[in-house]
Amino acid sequence: MNIKESLAKLNQIDGFVGAALVDSESGMLLGSEGGGGLNLEVAAAGNTEVVRAKRKTMGNLSLKDNIEDILISLGKQYHLIRPLHARPTIFFYVAVDRAKANLAMARITLSDVEKDLQL
Repeated sequence: MNIKESLAKLNQIDGFVGAALVDSESGMLLGSEGGGGLNLEVAAAGNTEVVRAKRKTMGNLSLKDNIEDILISLGKQYHLIRPLHARPTIFFYVAVDRAKANLAMARITLSDVEKDLQL
């Protein structure tokens, strides 16, 4: 799947709000889908800082591991961040409505889409 197809597949997640593929070196969007009232460019830049901070902390703790995903639970939404296994400097960001989404299924779908993405 290409970027556009991958993001369209994420749009099928129950409670989908928005998704983006982000370059964590620049904080720039490589592609986005949906968003509604959520500014995905601002989200991309902000979540780039989250990913960088986690990587820095892992380095400071001498953890020789990779980030599978990062979950941010808000009152009304879940935000998932998933660095690509093949290219860890690029990550998916997905926001879903907490009342409508099945978090486990959202994580599985995101994992499947990540595996199928061709850059």
